[in-house]
Amino acid sequence: MENIVIPARRPMTRRGALVLGTAALAAPAVARAQTKFTYKFANNVPLTHPLNIRAKAMAEAVAKDTNGALQIKIFPNNQLGGDTDMLSQLRAGGIQFFTLSGLILSTLVPAASINGIGFAFPDYATVWKSMDGPLGAYIRGEIAKSGLVAMDKIWDNGFRQTTSATKPIKTPQDLVGFKIRVPPSPLWTSMFKALGAAPTSINFAEVYSALQTHLVDGQENPLAIISVAKLYEVQKYCALTNHMWDGFWFLANGAAWKKLPKEMQAVFTKHVDEAALLERGDVEKLNAGLQSDLAAKGMVFNTVDAAPFRNKLRSAGFYAEWHKKYGDAAWKLLEKSVGSLG
Repeated sequence: MENIVIPARRPMTRRGALVLGTAALAAPAVARAQTKFTYKFANNVPLTHPLNIRAKAMAEAVAKDTNGALQIKIFPNNQLGGDTDMLSQLRAGGIQFFTLSGLILSTLVPAASINGIGFAFPDYATVWKSMDGPLGAYIRGEIAKSGLVAMDKIWDNGFRQTTSATKPIKTPQDLVGFKIRVPPSPLWTSMFKALGAAPTSINFAEVYSALQTHLVDGQENPLAIISVAKLYEVQKYCALTNHMWDGFWFLANGAAWKKLPKEMQAVFTKHVDEAALLERGDVEKLNAGLQSDLAAKGMVFNTVDAAPFRNKLRSAGFYAEWHKKYGDAAWKLLEKSVGSLG
């Protein structure tokens, strides 16, 4: 900006003095209005995933509606580290926004994994009724206690399905003694043990080789992961078990969030929650298309009746064990949406 010089010989009028005085008083407000924020948003999915496509549009809308005052820089596909690393960075303030599965967030917020309870959700309608309702509100409250802020709408990561190299999985009996890879998580191990399987915790980077060498005969993941990781090359059968639903909480560092003016927070939450709803529809459509694609590549699909699996988990004490771990408050909110789990 050019410096404005007032000639020394020209006397200042009363009106001129008033204008300058008013401008001086307004300057701090203008400076505040011009404060700009550039925040990092990290995630663990590829750039082509619906989450990143919708997040890009969201970031553009936020920048437009704040006149460029809030810029969101997106770092997809674990560019800033693994989930645990990025969660640490989020808590420290190195990352301002992060999307994370509740099943992994549970290392910090135990209640966050309750949506992963085996065979709890029969369909998407029940998922959204619960996660957009009292259970989701309860989890967000627990997240807040850790110093993080969770946006209202959780993003979709999809239902998880069970694949096998040796036989189709149709009933709980088919899982007895079945060697299946699970993520390093007590919830997964507990569930498959209760179903009579022989679960082995293996990091995802080693899953393909573990299946290829028959260290394990099966695994479980959403269809998108089965496709991207080319697991269809080493797995013949896919049972649409829908045994777990998983989502991504859109998290903010609490201190960074508080720095944003209220009107900027309102703009951001509006666009991020709208993007979440659109991403949900994208993922559901993507999974429907992926089944056809995977079938064309040789995978054989079957659906299962969830009731016998639920009954098996109930009789094995799985639901009672996790009811105790999550506590009555969270469990009652889950059952309010999905019905009695026993």
